[in-house]
Amino acid sequence: MDNQDVVALVTGGASGLGEATVMELAKNGAKVAIVDMDSAKGQKLAATIGAEAIFVNADIVSEADIRQALRKIIDTFGKINVAVNCAGIATPGKILGKKGPLPLESFNKVLQVNLVGTLNVIRLAVEQMINNTPNGEGEKGVIINTASIAAFDGQIGQAAYCASKGGIVSMTLPIARECADYGIRVVTIAPGLFETPLMAGLPPAVKEEMVSTIPFPRRLGKPAEFAALVTHIIENTMLNGCCIRLDAALRMPPK
Repeated sequence: MDNQDVVALVTGGASGLGEATVMELAKNGAKVAIVDMDSAKGQKLAATIGAEAIFVNADIVSEADIRQALRKIIDTFGKINVAVNCAGIATPGKILGKKGPLPLESFNKVLQVNLVGTLNVIRLAVEQMINNTPNGEGEKGVIINTASIAAFDGQIGQAAYCASKGGIVSMTLPIARECADYGIRVVTIAPGLFETPLMAGLPPAVKEEMVSTIPFPRRLGKPAEFAALVTHIIENTMLNGCCIRLDAALRMPPK
């Protein structure tokens, strides 16, 4: 798919990997909908881009919110043919901590946002994408999800996060196989350690220790590098049903 023909929904698009993706897509000629719960940042980013971007305040776990977001995108730009799922949370918690067993509500919240929220966006986006006119290769849409290397190399205290991201990886292939009949591709990216707001809040010594475990390049990933992979996936029709690690060969230690 040509990026200049793209009308994309980007969840978590107001900051971090999502913001970088929005900027890269817009730079390449796409029209973009920033879907986020941070209205101040989302509206500011949309205003910076101009007429080719809109902001929609929506909770990805809410069916009503995502249906409303899709309606606004289609009313504004005429269609939607790309959905990039970047929204997520990373609430840590040990199975048995100082205050007792891991609270089920904490575990459930992470799964609801990261896994169920991603699926909610996928299913409702696909419902709209099947109405698109196929391109020369019969393609109608592209779904790109964000997992994490934690899906494979989970650390202590990450049971909920790893379960949610592992679920995203595991459902990629079956959803891609189902959506193949509709001309829609599904690909997941599993980033390693990146310069995001979450990382920015860590003490410098902690970040230095984490960076020291990365083989090469020995630095945090740049959100623009994630965004560049998103645009390549959109353009490369052979990428489908797979999970791509974007991690500089990092394999996370136990803790």
